[in-house]
Amino acid sequence: MITVDDVRGVTVALPRSYEVIVHDRIKFRVGRIVYVAFSRDETVMGFAFPKQEREALIAGEPEIFRMPRLSDQRYNWVDCSMDAIDERRMCELVIDAWRMVVPKFLHDHPSTLHQV
Repeated sequence: MITVDDVRGVTVALPRSYEVIVHDRIKFRVGRIVYVAFSRDETVMGFAFPKQEREALIAGEPEIFRMPRLSDQRYNWVDCSMDAIDERRMCELVIDAWRMVVPKFLHDHPSTLHQV
């Protein structure tokens, strides 16, 4: 199962990313924008994801992905079960979520992700 430490290992290399704890929940931000967050028991990872694409993602892999709670459905957000993804998939989800919240010049620069 992927852990918060595994995710932390990816986020530490992402420019402008930092970790916070809000209401006993670990979150990763760029500025004030959260791009990855965990449930209190750390079994569910929520991440930034385009609203217009999330229904297709969830329908294609309902055993992994689900809609966020009702109050969060207005945001670009999806939840996934930590025990249903592997390290490669987690890296893709986290990096894509980060790319949604940083300036384009950061995620398009070839050396930005050399350590990830």
